[in-house]
Amino acid sequence: MKHALQLRTSQQLAMTPQLQQAIRLLQLPAAELNLEIREALESNMMLELEDETDGDTTASEATPVEPTVTDPSEMPLGSNATDATRLGESLPVDERWDEPVTSAAVNATEPTGGPDPLENRAGDERTLQAHLDWQLAISKLSGRDRQIADTLVDAIDERGHLSEPLESIQQTLAGELQADADEVRAVLAFIQHLDPVGIGAEDATEALTIQVDALPADTPGREAARQVIQQGLGLLAEGQYGALQKRLGLDEAGLEQAITLIQQLDPHPGSAFSQPRTEYIVPDCFVRRVNGRWEVEINPEASPALRVNSYYASLVRRGDSSADNSLLRQHLQEARWLIKSLRSRADTLQRVAQTIVERQQAFLEQGEEAMQPLVLREVAEAVAMHESTISRITTHKYMHTPMGTLEFKHFFSSHVPTADGGECSATAIRARIRRLVAAEDPTRPLSDARLTQTLQDEGIHVARRTVAKYREVMGIASSTDRRRPARPQKEKS
Repeated sequence: MKHALQLRTSQQLAMTPQLQQAIRLLQLPAAELNLEIREALESNMMLELEDETDGDTTASEATPVEPTVTDPSEMPLGSNATDATRLGESLPVDERWDEPVTSAAVNATEPTGGPDPLENRAGDERTLQAHLDWQLAISKLSGRDRQIADTLVDAIDERGHLSEPLESIQQTLAGELQADADEVRAVLAFIQHLDPVGIGAEDATEALTIQVDALPADTPGREAARQVIQQGLGLLAEGQYGALQKRLGLDEAGLEQAITLIQQLDPHPGSAFSQPRTEYIVPDCFVRRVNGRWEVEINPEASPALRVNSYYASLVRRGDSSADNSLLRQHLQEARWLIKSLRSRADTLQRVAQTIVERQQAFLEQGEEAMQPLVLREVAEAVAMHESTISRITTHKYMHTPMGTLEFKHFFSSHVPTADGGECSATAIRARIRRLVAAEDPTRPLSDARLTQTLQDEGIHVARRTVAKYREVMGIASSTDRRRPARPQKEKS
């Protein structure tokens, strides 16, 4: 076999660090992008925000002012460090390093009335366990009972119920503290009457029973409510009031009074402490209607504009291969690449958002039922980009519209054929199903077959199993579970 050398030309995509950075910035949400920019500003001397200087940029560019530096290690190259710039010598004359710093000096800028009420401070995020521990700390429990109480509190979940059977907890305490069942139940009863009442119950029925028993004996409907909770809570949840009256032997007024009382109770007393922390979304762009047209504007707070610091860039010397000059060159190159990537990201975001708004004008004007079918491929063809790029730029990005702040992905939905040969989006079909269910008669709810027939009458041909799937996705129960019998009417005297 004869060996030979051949030259071939081929194209190949090289994943350079700059390209990897651009791709990563595309898919970053606004909060993470701001963090990335803040870290870049701290690590790269060549970067600065565009709004950091005064409005008179012409004078500043003509006569650049050297930044004030107090640390010789931070002195820019080419400048002469004098004795006057040493650390500490720029302080006022009356400052003494050996004098202790008092709290009055630290809080000199604070208002005399305390902290600024308008300052953004963290809210009170007290947990259920902390709230119970505080009550146990001021109680008169003995040391042994307090150990049992701590074990029981640790076993309470976020709903306020015991996360494991009481027998299992008793076995654990019997092995650790040699505590018997009566002792554990006594401490548990004490915990169940702490705030909130009913905490530490094994289920919702027990929690409601504890809360009813804690009411004054002369509370109207107290005994009837206890009977409903103990014997007919399932019938009450299903709305079978007639069967509930027959089982408990209550009249209409007594049942109405018991239901009113039960509605004031909480089957999950710990749920008030498990509310998630509110996280505010920073929209990446704003959509406004101006002179009859929908326009898209990129949010400047979501992506601050950067530029190269002209003073530090002027320190780079050509032909100098020293370590300091090489570092300046490296920072300058990284700064230019980052600025270029951010501009490319903003341009891509603008084009994609504008294309989505043009396709979904009916939704912005009429609501979800007017949502048009849209997929990534259609947007990619409109902006002449790859689908993967569209997927990255629409992930965790939000658009502030007159319909609310919505994620970009909300505007994409699959196609469903209609009777006239057109197409309808899945979002519009779900909105129609939600409207039909909201307007139905509770005593005769619409089944999936009737919902399908109603949609077909409106020109949307969709299978019954598709309607059932959309209904389950929206959290709407079946027609059997939604059926509510009519309440007994009061007889007129």
